[in-house]
Amino acid sequence: MWRCSPPRAWRCPRRSRRAEYEALCRTLPWSVTPEPGWTSEKYVLNYRVVSFPDSPGYTAEQLAEEKRLRQRLLALSIAVSTHPYWETSTLQGKVVDARMALKHVHERAEDEAA
Repeated sequence: MWRCSPPRAWRCPRRSRRAEYEALCRTLPWSVTPEPGWTSEKYVLNYRVVSFPDSPGYTAEQLAEEKRLRQRLLALSIAVSTHPYWETSTLQGKVVDARMALKHVHERAEDEAA
């Protein structure tokens, strides 16, 4: 297990909540409610025609799981962004840089593992 920095005391899970949410969303139908399929028209400046099949809508289980994961992501985002660490004197004037570094920690870990 790798550690997030800053602060060193936080432990990040191997599989992030964001990845779990994205994996779920890739399996869901394109519409929450049942909807008929449709195809876009080809416009002058648009070279693509997009088609969507009929959507059966989300099941009650899918809807509950999506809502649970989305609420968890929101709570974690709030916890990280409002953590007292961001008010420490070592970060005066560097908060944005520190948050951006934290945002890309997983990329550095993947590069080191490769």
